[in-house]
Amino acid sequence: MKVNMQKIGEPVLTTDVQKFFENVNINIPESEAIPELQEPKASDLEIFDNEPLVELKHPDVKLLNCYWEAGWENAIDGCWIRESVAEKLYDIAEELPDRWGLAIFDAWRPLALQNELFKTACEDPLIPEELFAEPSSDPVAPPPHLTGGAVDLTFTVDNVPLAPGSGFDDISPAARADFLEEISGFNRDFRRFLYWTMHTHNFVVFEEEWWHFEFGTRRWGALTGEKAKFGVASPFN
Repeated sequence: MKVNMQKIGEPVLTTDVQKFFENVNINIPESEAIPELQEPKASDLEIFDNEPLVELKHPDVKLLNCYWEAGWENAIDGCWIRESVAEKLYDIAEELPDRWGLAIFDAWRPLALQNELFKTACEDPLIPEELFAEPSSDPVAPPPHLTGGAVDLTFTVDNVPLAPGSGFDDISPAARADFLEEISGFNRDFRRFLYWTMHTHNFVVFEEEWWHFEFGTRRWGALTGEKAKFGVASPFN
C-alpha cells in the first residue's frame, strides 16, 4: 500500500557514494572530465517514431519506483521505456565492471504525474519550477518523460543504489551534472563514470540533473544534431 507522503526527493533510496567507497575494496573506473554542458533550444518534432514502450526487466537493472514508493497519487508501479532505450540500458548493464549495475529512479511518466509534480514545485517557494518540465500533451513539444525516451538513473555496486554528492530530485545547485568538476573525490569520479558510460551509448544528460539522461527526445536532437523522434507515448494504449 502506498503511503501518501508527496514530498519531492523522498523517500531516499540511495547510499552516499563517499561513505560507500570509503568502506569497500573497489575502484571507480577512471574517466575524463565532463565537458562544458549546454542547453540549446529544442525544435518541435517533425517525425514520429511509433516504437513501443516496454517494461524494464533485467537482472542487473534495479527498479526503485521512487514516485510510487513516495505515494504520489498518479505514480505507477513498474517502469516503462522505449524499446530501443531499454536495449541500450541492458547493454550498459552487461558491459559494466563486475559488481556494478544500474538503478532506475524513473522513466516513462504519465502526464497526470507530471502535472502533480509540477504543481507541487510551483507551490513550494524552495523548489525551482524548472526542476520539472511544464506539463504538456502537445504532440510536437512533449516533456521528455512523457515520450519514454528519458530515464533517471544511477549506478549500483553490490546491488546498492548510490548517490554522488546529491540525491535524486535534489533542488540544490549540487544536482547539476558538472557541479563537482573542481572537487576531486569519489563523488566526482562517480559522476564522470556515469556521464561517459551513458554518452558512449548516445545518451545526453540534462545539465541540471546528474541522474537525467535522454535518447530520441527533443533535447537529444538539439544536443546531437540528429532528428528527434519520440513524441507522446503510453504503455496503456
